[in-house]
Amino acid sequence: MNITKVGEGKVVLIAGGGKIYTDLAARFTRSEKGLVELLSSEDDAKLVRTIVDKGHLAATEFDYFLFGVEGYSRVTEAQLVRKRLASYLIKSGRIEKHGRRSFDVAVPDGILDHKCSCKLKNGDSIELDGHDLLDLTEQWYNSGVNAGLREEDLRYLKPEATEFKALIGMNAHALLDWFKIRCCQNAQAEIRDMAWKMLRLCKQAAPELFETAGPSCVSLGYCPENDFQNKHCHVIRKDAAMKILQDYSKK
Repeated sequence: MNITKVGEGKVVLIAGGGKIYTDLAARFTRSEKGLVELLSSEDDAKLVRTIVDKGHLAATEFDYFLFGVEGYSRVTEAQLVRKRLASYLIKSGRIEKHGRRSFDVAVPDGILDHKCSCKLKNGDSIELDGHDLLDLTEQWYNSGVNAGLREEDLRYLKPEATEFKALIGMNAHALLDWFKIRCCQNAQAEIRDMAWKMLRLCKQAAPELFETAGPSCVSLGYCPENDFQNKHCHVIRKDAAMKILQDYSKK
């Protein structure tokens, strides 16, 4: 069994950045130049920054980014695919690795050592910690495979900690929106880790697109969560920011 701790997942930028097409898309709608002339002109990073700052993000949908991720749990997979404006290719969990099955999991710190007295079906009690539960599940799973049971049925009892590997594709507009939600301190720790790693790669590959990207408070200047604001976040709340603006408008 391979155990990865939450925070150790890997994110790789496979494609994206370099030539940026947001400025081309924006200039195409307004410029009197023909396509050939537009294509031969240099990228305009200042225009891209202006587009993002103004929130005119339709043009950012012409820049696409492809990531590879591994070392994350099925818990995070379920949250990830809620973002519908994206493409996902999830690696099969049933594929044999040269005749060896690998029971890979990703778990947060602090839970594996927790012990509990568990009552068995025959009435006996046994004390188990998280390591024991994972070991027993792996043994049960492998026994089922050896007994000829179908893996698509056996995996119903695999833990949510089971690792998933995937290719993720999103355009820049979808990424900017996703970072607002998943880089926030209210996001679950593992998917927040993935989001920040993706954001750092995007900032390196296309700084003009993602210079001001991040959680909502970064782009808005206030926290939109109001009563649900994370206790570790000290950005001004939306209701307080709106009151300041309202009071100012009355002057």
